[in-house]
Amino acid sequence: MAKGLGNFMKQAQKIQSEMKRIQDEVGEKTVEATAGGGMVTVVANGKQEILSIKIDPEVVDKDDVEMLEDLIVAAVNESKRRSQEMMMSEISKVTGGMGIPPGLLG
Repeated sequence: MAKGLGNFMKQAQKIQSEMKRIQDEVGEKTVEATAGGGMVTVVANGKQEILSIKIDPEVVDKDDVEMLEDLIVAAVNESKRRSQEMMMSEISKVTGGMGIPPGLLG
């Protein structure tokens, strides 16, 4: 029984190491999300850090700042969702669909 546990622990350590490598790699990749038909564009990395926000000057209206704020929020949220999706896709390749939550081994 101890041998089985030892093998499990080795496998868990291997998966943890591989997940760390993937998180580092994916952290360097970027995703882009837009809102308002491209009026606001947000670029984020795999760590869900916002790298840039571009705003089309045509959407800037001093009388309707709320719409611009809403577009920025929508684009940021979509970039975070895409970043998470990218990370989970790469992690699932390592875990082989075992359903291990990313925080469990990382």
